[in-house]
Amino acid sequence: MCDQWEIITSEELGEIKEAMTESPAQGVALINAYLDKQKNTPLNIAITGESGSGKSSFINAFRGLEDSDEEAAPTGVVETTREVKGYPHPSHPNVTLWDLPGVGTTNFPAAKYLEMVGFEKFDFFIIISATRFKENDVKLALEIKRMGKKFYFLRSKIDSDLYSEERKQKSSFNRETTLKVIKEDCIDGLRAQGIEAPQVFLVSSFDLHLFDFHLLQETLERELPRHKRNAFLYAMPNVSMEIIKKKKDAYQAQIKYQAAISSAVAAVPIPGLSTAVDLLLVVHIVRQYVVGFGLDEKSLKRLADSSGVPYADLVSVMTSQLGATKITPDLIKKVLSTLAMEAALVAAEEASRFFLFIGIPAAMCLSGYTTYRILNFLLDLIADDAQKVFEKAVQKNTEV
Repeated sequence: MCDQWEIITSEELGEIKEAMTESPAQGVALINAYLDKQKNTPLNIAITGESGSGKSSFINAFRGLEDSDEEAAPTGVVETTREVKGYPHPSHPNVTLWDLPGVGTTNFPAAKYLEMVGFEKFDFFIIISATRFKENDVKLALEIKRMGKKFYFLRSKIDSDLYSEERKQKSSFNRETTLKVIKEDCIDGLRAQGIEAPQVFLVSSFDLHLFDFHLLQETLERELPRHKRNAFLYAMPNVSMEIIKKKKDAYQAQIKYQAAISSAVAAVPIPGLSTAVDLLLVVHIVRQYVVGFGLDEKSLKRLADSSGVPYADLVSVMTSQLGATKITPDLIKKVLSTLAMEAALVAAEEASRFFLFIGIPAAMCLSGYTTYRILNFLLDLIADDAQKVFEKAVQKNTEV
């Protein structure tokens, strides 16, 4: 009961049962409201650093957008951020990345920076630099620490650095050695300025699946509160197989609570009600899976633009029929039509109501078990499709 974000409490199950008894429509609305709690968990990420560091490009890459997209944060070789501006994630609007003006600029002097940008509303800070971190970056980090919040250093434009070093060193160039030198140089510079055990991540906004972006995700997974952690995870682009697996694990952890909702509905003695509501419940949850794994039409089109892989090619590798389409009850029934056991369990649930004394408890158990099995099955299908799409999207970069 310590994490209300992911647990359907006994009180809530009682409310659902009562609402179903009075009005099935009211009960369904209440169920959807409980399921949407996770989508309403706000996460505010502050992106800051000196002008020209690549803040806006990182924001766009995290949100799966190109710099030229209409919803993208403006980028340029000069300071383009003149005010604090939030950019909600296009598929997860509860997650907002805030583009902060460069620290130490005329309108935002370092001494008053945190006060002027509204420090309190941010969950954590990402400080970006395209070179060694400067004095203003360090002052900002120390002040963030003093005020009790987390910060992380991102060394941007690593792809450009590698290209330049390869041209200079020619045959003696070693990619891993160069990356190690860049990171150690950043860490040593920060330590020399008073930062203890600095966390530095090397990133390229053009290729988030390369370098240290996955390490940033793993670090935040350890350090963020659970409800914030999952909000961050669901909004993350699929830049590695590991992230896809973590998303699947997070969704899977919710299924037992969603199955409990199904059991509560089955306790209402109205023939046919539980089966109908279970189908709507599954539809609602599967829609979350599809968006969370980036398999909805809008997300796939953004991925096609950013990866250079045609949209049709991305769609072609999916086998579940659940991606890039509207999730409806009829579609779910079609996908489940091959599962004879699931159909038998649904029939058994309805038949069990006609047995005195044990009828309702038996129906509740069968309903919860059926929903649990169905959601696990559909989650497996969607996660497999997400892996196939990821492999297709990065295949072009691997071949180059």
